[in-house]
Amino acid sequence: MTVTPSVPDAFWRSASIFNLFRVFVALGLLGINLAIEGTIFGSSEAGNQLNILIGSYLLAIAGYGLLLRRRWPAFHILLTVQVGADIAVIVLVMQLVGGFNAGVGMMLLPYLAAAGLVSRGHTTLFHAALASIALLLQQAYFYFSQDTSSGLFPAAMLSIACFATAWLAHRLAEYATASEQLAEQRGADLANMAQINRLVIQDVSDGVLVLDDTGVIRQFNQQAERLLGSGMQAGRTGLADCNPMLAQSLERWRQGDHSTVKLEVEATRRLVRPRFMPIRSGGGLSGIVVFLEDIERLQSEAQQIKLAALGRLTANIAHEIRNPLGAIGHAAQLLAEEVDSPTGRRLTQIIADNTSRLDRMVREVLELNRRDRAQPVQIRLHDWLISFLDEFRQVERIDMLIVLECPLGAVVRFDEGQLHQVLWNLCRNAWRHGRKDDGSLRLVVAAEAERWVLEVRDDGPGVPPELVSQLFEPFFTTEAKGTGLGLYIAREICAGNDSVLEYIQAPYGACFRISFKAQV
Repeated sequence: MTVTPSVPDAFWRSASIFNLFRVFVALGLLGINLAIEGTIFGSSEAGNQLNILIGSYLLAIAGYGLLLRRRWPAFHILLTVQVGADIAVIVLVMQLVGGFNAGVGMMLLPYLAAAGLVSRGHTTLFHAALASIALLLQQAYFYFSQDTSSGLFPAAMLSIACFATAWLAHRLAEYATASEQLAEQRGADLANMAQINRLVIQDVSDGVLVLDDTGVIRQFNQQAERLLGSGMQAGRTGLADCNPMLAQSLERWRQGDHSTVKLEVEATRRLVRPRFMPIRSGGGLSGIVVFLEDIERLQSEAQQIKLAALGRLTANIAHEIRNPLGAIGHAAQLLAEEVDSPTGRRLTQIIADNTSRLDRMVREVLELNRRDRAQPVQIRLHDWLISFLDEFRQVERIDMLIVLECPLGAVVRFDEGQLHQVLWNLCRNAWRHGRKDDGSLRLVVAAEAERWVLEVRDDGPGVPPELVSQLFEPFFTTEAKGTGLGLYIAREICAGNDSVLEYIQAPYGACFRISFKAQV
């Protein structure tokens, strides 16, 4: 099956404009004929015939308009029919006004040129050939029927002019088509480049502002909006209106002061460090790109790098300590069996207790690397927490009531073994610091911002405000026998499961919250 290639909409629009051109020409001829009343166009009979011809031509133009609206038949067929009718009308007008002497034949040239541009040069020479044949036939008719003295030279010259006009229109159409294709390609390239720029700007970790030469913000990314606050509008908001301190820093940079400064944004309380990059076009400054570095994020990344290095170091040290530590503990047990004096038994017990404490610390240090081996699964919290609390009460020998509030439909993704470890640590701490009554330990699950949160609450004294910022730091503890790694490891495990562990200020007691990953 043969598929007819589709014609671009621009071709049909050009043909419609060409049809309007015909309307103006026909109305012009009609107006001239009515105004001169046959004094130039010959007799009044010829003038009446010309009116009939023009009226018929206008009806044909109206029919062309309907066909163009319906886009039927094929474009080049319809255009050829139109141009053929145009040639026939002009030749008949020449016949009525006396041939080449009236100069009406020159009207063929703009028609041929317009048809060549509309068709993009595809059928231009064919239209010129039709016009030449019509002219030669019309001149031959005059030669044999009316004026034997009239030669074929004027017809030949006008035919040559038709071909010259058609060839020129053909060349212009080729240039126009090439320019149109180039413009479309450049437009597509620019659109792709603009989209790539938007994606790159949105993906960078720094805030980005693009300013024009007057200081108006033309483009910004989401990070810049988080750092500077909402309310910016591209193309409308000036940098001075958005952040006067940043505008002053830009002005100092323009004056040659390229020193690095840190600014605190009043709206968001974020500390940023701006960097300015000029945009040059045509040898002059056409804009400025402002990069905003989040100092808190940089400090956090540096802290994570240090902690990662510390974790690898401590893990290696722990492996080296574990074997001799085990030998010391075993030797202390053997020694305790042979010692009879109370002092010796007390000393061996001290060795055993401290060996056990060091072994527990080594195990917790080795747990630092477990966050990267998480295997999250779907966990139905209601049934899982009931089973967990039964085990916790038996192992920790708790006879009091532990309150559980959890909807039946709560489902989260978490490594089951790691969730068990985290909750055991939080619940044991809560029970140790609480009043140890019924309801002293509460586990509450609720939906919040399209995710599930689990809170472990107690009724103890809570955490002193001055110590809250140090809760999750490694090796920080308020107990003489503690290692200070429990909460730090719990937070790292939660982070490895795309969750967040944080301490929440409560009216009484302590409250630790796990915010699970949102379910998609």
